[in-house]
Order: sequence, then structure tokens, then C-alpha cells
Amino acid sequence: MSTHSSNLYHTSGILLPKDACIVIVRTEWNAETIDRLEKACTKVLEENSVSYKILTVPGAFEIAFFIKNYWDKFKYREDKPDAFIALGCVIKGGTPHFDYVCKAVTEGVVLLNNSLPVPTIFGVLTVDNQQQIDERTGGVHGNKGEEAAITALKMIALNSSIK
Repeated sequence: MSTHSSNLYHTSGILLPKDACIVIVRTEWNAETIDRLEKACTKVLEENSVSYKILTVPGAFEIAFFIKNYWDKFKYREDKPDAFIALGCVIKGGTPHFDYVCKAVTEGVVLLNNSLPVPTIFGVLTVDNQQQIDERTGGVHGNKGEEAAITALKMIALNSSIK
């Protein structure tokens, strides 16, 4: 089990393209949790002067569809995103629905990363209970929204370095 260390997650030295832009796609489900992820995510982006848009989909299952559709509509525009961040939370219940949704969301993000020229960062919590949510939204495991934003910045810099 990993623990959060601020030494592992920093943004100093990341060289971003001018006018870097990120689209955050968040879910309506589990809004309180997503709000905590989003707040940490946008804090990092603002500290690094990166513009962003926040768009909301009903649930985690819809994230991949919306990102692909958004990219298709914006890919030729000057304000096209340099990365996407998917923020969601799927909580295990008493049926196999959890397993199906988690698998679909994960595979959807993998497909996006294999087909789009910009990264999609996986900021979706897949948890058993509220304690695990708390541990990942500011607790012992840090805040996964912050980690998603830092990962997006690093991937934008890496992606732009090979163009």
C-alpha cells in the first residue's frame, strides 16, 4: 500500500507549451467526492497557469464517450485540449455492477490513450467504502485529483517534447 509523499509529486521544472489547455471531465455521481478531486486538480492547474474547462457527464461509464466526442469536435480548433483528465468515483455495492463499470471505464481510458494524440489521465477512484474515498481525497494517500493534474502536466510536457 502506497502512502502520499509530496516529494514524489511536484511540478517544478516541467516545461509546458504556451497556452496549454486541459479538459476535465467529471461525473455527477458521487458529487461530494468529485468536488474534492476537482478542487485539488484545479489548484495544481492554476498554480501552473494552465487553462482548463470542466465538463460534467452523468456517470463514469459516459466519460470515454464524451472525451472522444469532444476531441472529434475540437481537434482542428486552436483551443483543442492538450490533455484530458477523467474524474469519477465508483463505489463497490452488493452487485457485480461495480466490476462492469470499473472495467468499462478503465478500458475506455486505455482506448482513448491508444487512439487520441493527447493523453487522458485516469482520475477515477474505484473504492470499497467511504474510508477509502477519504484516504484518496486528502488523507493518507494524498489527493488523487492533485496527482491527476500533475500527471497531465508531465504528459503534456513529454508529448510536446517529441513533436
